[in-house]
Amino acid sequence: MNPIEQQLVGASFARVAIMPEVAAALFYERLFSINPGFRQLFAHDMRTQGVKFMAMLAIIVYNLHQPGETLSAIQDLAKRHVEYGVTLADYDALKDALMWTLEQALGEDFTPEVRGAWVVCYQELAAEMKSAAGV
Repeated sequence: MNPIEQQLVGASFARVAIMPEVAAALFYERLFSINPGFRQLFAHDMRTQGVKFMAMLAIIVYNLHQPGETLSAIQDLAKRHVEYGVTLADYDALKDALMWTLEQALGEDFTPEVRGAWVVCYQELAAEMKSAAGV
């Protein structure tokens, strides 16, 4: 990601991060509507899962300028996702759910430039995760 994309992602995430429970609920609601089969992958409390999701997203976003700081955590996350049954095709649904969530949370501030920066961010993250997961 270039510095402008990093800034766009960081600034927009800061607006979403002030409402972590709402953002997480939107994300999982959309994810389960895209693929109801994902619901079975989450046997525990969704509120706790939402906190974990937003915390990991915050770590990634706030370290975009130094990706090496999060690489190990991302690789570990990817390996756990394989154990949970996440497949290569599932990454598209995750991207769609994330973009929809950001659009809902940011409204008109989710401009084409912000969306583009998030797409680049997600693609880079997903590439790292797929590589670590061997998918």
